[in-house]
Parts: sequence; C-alpha cells; structure tokens
Amino acid sequence: MTTDTITTDTMNAATVRRPAIPTRVLLGCGAVAGPLFVLLIAAQAATRDGFDAARHPLSMLALGEHGWIQTANFLVSGVLVLASAAGLRRVLAPGTTGRTWGVRLIAVYGASLVWAGVFPTDPMDGFPAGTPAGAGEVSWHGMLHNLAPVGMGLALSAACLVFARRFAREGRRSWTIYSVAAAAAYLVLGLAAFPAEEFRLMLAGGAAIWTWAAVLSIKFLIEHGDRA
Repeated sequence: MTTDTITTDTMNAATVRRPAIPTRVLLGCGAVAGPLFVLLIAAQAATRDGFDAARHPLSMLALGEHGWIQTANFLVSGVLVLASAAGLRRVLAPGTTGRTWGVRLIAVYGASLVWAGVFPTDPMDGFPAGTPAGAGEVSWHGMLHNLAPVGMGLALSAACLVFARRFAREGRRSWTIYSVAAAAAYLVLGLAAFPAEEFRLMLAGGAAIWTWAAVLSIKFLIEHGDRA
C-alpha cells in the first residue's frame, strides 16, 4: 500500500467520522426562531422613535439608524428556521404526512425571512424621521421585499394545515386544533388589519403562527431530539 493510498484512506476516514449537526440542535434552532423574532420586534416597536406599530408595518423597523437590528433579526431568524426544517426532515419518517410538503413549507418560511432581510422595504408615512407623510414611492427592492410576507404567510398557513392533517391521523386532537387555529388567527387578523388600518392586528396574527412553528420544533425536539 502506497503512502498516497494511506493518506487518502486516512482523509476519507476523517470525513466519515466528522459529526453532523445533531438533530436536537437543528430543532432547537426552530424553537428559538419564533420567540426571538417576536421579542425583537416588540422591543424595537416600543423603543424606536417615530415608529407607530398601528400604522407602520414591522418591516419598516429595518430602516433608519438602528435598522440593522431588524435586518439581522430577519436574517438570523430565517437561518434558524431553515435549520429547523432540516431537523424536521430527519425526524419525520419517509412517506408520512408532513415529511415532504410540511418540511418544504417550513423551509419557504425561513427563506422568506432571509429574503426580507436582503431586500429592505421602503420608507413611508413619516418613518424613518424626515420621510414625508403618505405611501411614498416603491423601489425595486421594496417590490421584492413585498414578496416575503406573502410567501411567508401562505407557506406557514399551508404548513399548519399539513401538520393538522398529520395530527388528525394520529388522533392528536389538541395539536390538530392548535394548528388550524394558528393558521386561522394569522389569516383573519392579517386580513382585518388593512380595513381597520391597524397593523398591530397583523403583528398579533404573525406572532400566533410564528410561535406555532417554534412550538412544533419543541414538540419534535422532545419526542425525537436524540436522533443523530
């Protein structure tokens, strides 16, 4: 056996022995993502000068002097959700409800958060300070940003229903009701926000469904977090 062969075999063995990210870590990322996202938004909404949660969408927190905080919130939370999708894929048995589309929809949710961080929304209605009142002009990155909440909301709502179907088949009534209720709260409150001109309703609906995704990760972390 040549020296080159020994070296190659040693490298291959090291590659095989290299541990993957533990499943419990991936699911833990999902458990953190929702609460982190909501808490950072709430903290900023309460402290940012000129920001009015009733009339300013939460995405506008990414604008202005301290906008980097919300941009980081979008990006970090999105990556954490994508990690949780990988964890869910590991613990859900192939061929079972949620293994394909449930995981994909959670991944779309995570990708939408990252998308929102990459493409910022536009200033409007007096925020940040110095911005004229009214809707303002829509930029190319503002148009791209607007795809994020649509993709995120539709993907998460569909994920709720996919997992509700799984839980119903398993006879888990409370989880079935919770999953359907989370999607309903998001859709009803989100749709009500526009005619009421009250974006806090949209934030409340978002918090309900983002928290659901986190609790879903916690559920599977408790049940299957010991899998490699």
